[in-house]
Amino acid sequence: MVELQVVLPDESATMPPERLVELAIAAEELGYGTAWLPDHILPPGEFGSEYGGVYEPLVTIGYLAARTTRIRFGTSVMILPLRNPFVVAKQAATLHRLSGERVVLGVGVGWTEKEFAAVGAPFRERGRRTDESLEIIRGLFAGEDRGGVFEPKLRAPLPIMVGGDSAPALRRAARFGEEWQALGLDAQSFAAAVAKLRAQTDRHVTVGSRLHWYGPDSEFDQAVRLGTELTAAGAETLAVFFGDPEHTIDRMTRFRDALGAAS
Repeated sequence: MVELQVVLPDESATMPPERLVELAIAAEELGYGTAWLPDHILPPGEFGSEYGGVYEPLVTIGYLAARTTRIRFGTSVMILPLRNPFVVAKQAATLHRLSGERVVLGVGVGWTEKEFAAVGAPFRERGRRTDESLEIIRGLFAGEDRGGVFEPKLRAPLPIMVGGDSAPALRRAARFGEEWQALGLDAQSFAAAVAKLRAQTDRHVTVGSRLHWYGPDSEFDQAVRLGTELTAAGAETLAVFFGDPEHTIDRMTRFRDALGAAS
């Protein structure tokens, strides 16, 4: 059975953080398995429909995990080449322990060259830097000696999710990921991407996709149909962005009920 997930709205600098708590609690009560938070550090434009991540995702996960009990929290996706991998590993392991092992580290390479320039990171090296960072993070999680003592050690696996459907992203997911998340694919393209991923690894990688329903009600049936088709194509998780925080709880409820009825 597919796991429903929610991409929390984190695009408005005027939204009170307590609203995120309300949405996370509602998602947990509705049976959503994971709540994702976006990531941008210094985007070249205002936060909004194109750039999410007003509240830094790892810090926010700590805040939300303290107010919930079952739902997992993850980054979708953290722009890993903008960050120090040793610090990311320390932060993620700490959150995993404090939350009762409910963290997923979702990573991607990023796409906004101006944001890389703003923080002094080389844009054209982002793929290589992401792979090198994942090697460091996986090594620290596994207890490898990196020249110092790494704590807190993991008591339970901390899944790494790789986002994206390019050839390098699929290779990266096959090499490093416990989970993979597509974005914007139809069912046929999703199935083809999954086949490519499966051909590159003998490990089981949980596969899923992000989709959205944040427009008018007339797009509701389209979103449910896409979710149903992706599930039939092999999606094990569906992460949905519902748009406006004021309508997210109602849309989470309607989408859950409709997808259950359609499956």
